[in-house]
Amino acid sequence: MATRRFPGIPSLLRVLNDRAALELLLHNGPMTRAELAAETSLSKVTASQMVERLEARGLVTVVGSRPGGRGPNATVYSVVPGYAYVVGVDVGPRTVTAALADLTGSVCGRVRIDTGDGDDPVQVVHRAVFDVVEAADVPQDRIRRIVCGTPGLVEPDSGDLGFSWELPSWHHGLRAALTEDLKRPVVFENDVNLAAVAEHRDGAAGGVDDFVYVWFSRGLGVGVILNGRLHRGATGGAGEIGYLPVPGGPLPSGSVARRAKGSFQQLAGADIVRNLARDYGFDRVNGAKAVKAAVAAGAEGEAFLDELASRMALGVASVSVVLDPGLVVLGGAVGYAGGEALATRVAAQVGKLAPVRPRVVVGTVPEDPVMRGAMFVGLDAVREEIFDEEA
Repeated sequence: MATRRFPGIPSLLRVLNDRAALELLLHNGPMTRAELAAETSLSKVTASQMVERLEARGLVTVVGSRPGGRGPNATVYSVVPGYAYVVGVDVGPRTVTAALADLTGSVCGRVRIDTGDGDDPVQVVHRAVFDVVEAADVPQDRIRRIVCGTPGLVEPDSGDLGFSWELPSWHHGLRAALTEDLKRPVVFENDVNLAAVAEHRDGAAGGVDDFVYVWFSRGLGVGVILNGRLHRGATGGAGEIGYLPVPGGPLPSGSVARRAKGSFQQLAGADIVRNLARDYGFDRVNGAKAVKAAVAAGAEGEAFLDELASRMALGVASVSVVLDPGLVVLGGAVGYAGGEALATRVAAQVGKLAPVRPRVVVGTVPEDPVMRGAMFVGLDAVREEIFDEEA
């Protein structure tokens, strides 16, 4: 009887070993071959072969040496940051911001451009991407992926932007047009989902695989993470909490396709927050600055913060009784501005409205959370592609 052979198995094991080594170097920093062997529970010979393969591909390089006891110094290896880059793009109704990250996740450049309703989206993204690449003096052929965070619905099947009332000129088919223009993969993702990813990977939800991130800003939204993965819904509409019908919020009288605001949006959106703050004596240029002023005012700001928390809690409680998350992270300009003073009030109000009592905290990634989430998503995909190519 002939012996069965599995020629793909050794190759697969090499890919898995190489992937494990690269992940260790990315997360732990420079390491020696012996350290890689110990962390992966592989022999020193196998670890040396891993390093040689990664070095031959240009993924790792020698960065120094360490004393090796009685023997010679041990060579130290590190990931080559410039092996590949991703661009994260945060798209807003008036500005587009792009940031460039290398393979290790370090940000190498950032640009911001002003936009208007009539601007061609392809030209806008093209300009933002190439401006940041040029500013960072990075070879264009090293850019492996562009991830755009946009308000609105992103269709799970096509990956295209389905609907966004804040971006009237952004249309279906734009993803294909951008991919053709930029000659590399372009990904759309909802901006609140990306901010949730940032809080999960590098913020208040670190180590928590089931939580909701509630965005209070110009628009309102929820990013849902279940079992460590984004939940987008059948049409990409999961988390569009601005359309939630709530007490005190008027219902839309027309189609949402005509940019009508939802009930909860009209109760707790940033423009409403600004007007509410003015009634309490905090007249500022926007809702976030008004909330910051109220927090800083101490006792004088408590009545406004209590009223705001009661409104925000309507949305948080509605999400909580459906998903029963252990953690709710408040974000967006208003959520971050309110800090612990607002988060504590929201938690207390949710406890009065519903039988569930999630822990409510303020997010810890107030600086460019959408863009940071976009870079995380882009880097995950690029690192996966590196080993798909090897396999």
